[in-house]
Amino acid sequence: MQIKQNSVIKVAKLKDKETIHNLMQFYFYDFSEFIDLQVSDNGVFGQYAYLDNYWQESRRFPYLIEKEGKLAGFVLVSEVQEGSNQHWSISEFFIMKKFRLAGLGKLAAHEIFEKHKGNWEVSQIEPNKPAQTFWRKVIGEYINEQYEERNEEGRVIQSFCN
Repeated sequence: MQIKQNSVIKVAKLKDKETIHNLMQFYFYDFSEFIDLQVSDNGVFGQYAYLDNYWQESRRFPYLIEKEGKLAGFVLVSEVQEGSNQHWSISEFFIMKKFRLAGLGKLAAHEIFEKHKGNWEVSQIEPNKPAQTFWRKVIGEYINEQYEERNEEGRVIQSFCN
């Protein structure tokens, strides 16, 4: 008998928006290794332009990631409609460093994929090689290597259907 793994993601409520905003500072810090992000004069990175939209638009889904009840990161999912084509997209994905390399990111990603069935496109900016390695492995394990990859406008994109 297989025991079901406890969920590591939970839907972020409006009261959690500030938490995600705060975690974004660490996310931006990590991302500044790959793109030119600067802190302002008060020592913080700017706002994430679309954060409010995750509680205002029906095609956006915010989640917190937890490990054993402790906050570990977040994931922002969007449903993208391009003409008659619809796909799911991971807009932002962040795991705090102390929780990385222990399988939490894979568990969270797989849960997100299970929660949102259909066509998927997951993209990473070209300079972010660690993210490309992570997503190739996570998606490959999830979909038994049945995904396509392409490069487009400075991004590496994995697409698959679940």
